[in-house]
Amino acid sequence: MPEGDTVWRTARRLHQALAGQVLTVSDLRFPGIATVDLRGATTTDVLSRGKHILHRLDTGATLHSHLRMEGQWRLEPADTAARWLRRGDLRAALGTDAWLALGLRLGMLDLLRTSHEADVVGHLGPDLLGPDWDAPRAVANLQRTQTPIGAALLDQRNLAGLGTLWCAECLFLERLNPWTFTFELDPGTLERVVDRAHRLLDAARHHPVQASTGLRRHGEETYVHARSGRPCRRCGQPVRVAMIGPEGQERTMFYCPGCQGGLGPGDDGRPQAPLGSSTGRRTPYRRV
Repeated sequence: MPEGDTVWRTARRLHQALAGQVLTVSDLRFPGIATVDLRGATTTDVLSRGKHILHRLDTGATLHSHLRMEGQWRLEPADTAARWLRRGDLRAALGTDAWLALGLRLGMLDLLRTSHEADVVGHLGPDLLGPDWDAPRAVANLQRTQTPIGAALLDQRNLAGLGTLWCAECLFLERLNPWTFTFELDPGTLERVVDRAHRLLDAARHHPVQASTGLRRHGEETYVHARSGRPCRRCGQPVRVAMIGPEGQERTMFYCPGCQGGLGPGDDGRPQAPLGSSTGRRTPYRRV
């Protein structure tokens, strides 16, 4: 699922292309709004809120979207509209004289009054990339939870924008076991975790390749995320992956038991092949 930095970058590109421009193409292919025609409206703002995108119009309406697992917004020259409008995975098309914004495989799309945006994003905690980022409130939200820190960071009600990639990288860099309960952590530790998460996303939003290691070469971008079965870059033990979160809402969590305090609950410790391996054989990777 695209994380806060990717969504922020998407909203920024849409804003740069569409803000101040009149919509001349409107094709919404989503239940409940398929008959709505936005042609003639002018885009005032496109911004992100956590993993949500808010496309505001001068009519007082906001088109709200969420990418979920596979969605994306992309921009194409307006003169290619005929070709793109034939795509079967198209869920929305908004065009101006110059650009066509295409919502492909969107997980959520609805139209509401701009004054009612809180109905769809009001439940979110402080936005890690928002102009009103509030670190103390994010820490306070985490302190009130009764869940493992990994699950608490992924709960958008505590702070908005983190997904499994940045959550795993943040906890590895802080040498914290993802299954440590938040009430077991002192306020100073939670403050460092929140600060680390903010710094990671703030740096990542300015580059299309997500990297926590400072390296953007393929296979070297992360410390633990998507590296199960491969040696930890710090201690050399195999990185592992296990599930975290409440039943029915489990998410994958990559971690190093050597650097992060042992195996997680439910992880039986059996060897895990590197992701993408079809043979189960360990592939040699250079220590960095």
